[in-house]
Amino acid sequence: MIAKLSGRLDETGEDWAIVDVQGVGYLVHCSTKTLAALGDVGEACTVHTDLQVSENDMRLLGFAESAERDWFRLLTQVQGVGSKVGLAILSALSTGEVRDACAGGDAATVARAQGVGPKLAGRIVNELKDKAGALPGGGMADGVAASVPAGGASADAVSALENLGFKPAIAAQAVARAQTELGEGANEGDLIRVALKKAAG
Repeated sequence: MIAKLSGRLDETGEDWAIVDVQGVGYLVHCSTKTLAALGDVGEACTVHTDLQVSENDMRLLGFAESAERDWFRLLTQVQGVGSKVGLAILSALSTGEVRDACAGGDAATVARAQGVGPKLAGRIVNELKDKAGALPGGGMADGVAASVPAGGASADAVSALENLGFKPAIAAQAVARAQTELGEGANEGDLIRVALKKAAG
């Protein structure tokens, strides 16, 4: 799994960039916001990435910030949202705008993205409404941002709390606070134990 690339910006197009990492050029598909953030051709750049593999395609998606990548992963979990539509949404809206639109059930804002009709926009805000607090900038709990990466021990801990009956936003905030207390290397079991106390308290 390629999670991040650091190298030199070699070339850019309408929705892609080539990042040269020690002589190897990686083609990454990006939102317009990420392309703008990468800087000029020839400059050093870092891209957070997500590798998508299907039956007949293998595609590397690039993001200027890990928060944008996390939102992309969440968006593409919604039926009808592929990588192209996910990038279109993140080109039209900032991660904060996507979060606010989902939290507020504002389908009209999401529908501003190219290729997103009212029906799909409605499905997106409906399905992600309760998850909006689980990603960076998604909410504050006692002054701690609820920042839970997609995948890994923290995401598994959130899922475990949800299975125990806690609402997604509560579970995410509790795990974020547990992660802050225990540190980045905390395992799933410890995260669940501490998060349970915080969610119940």
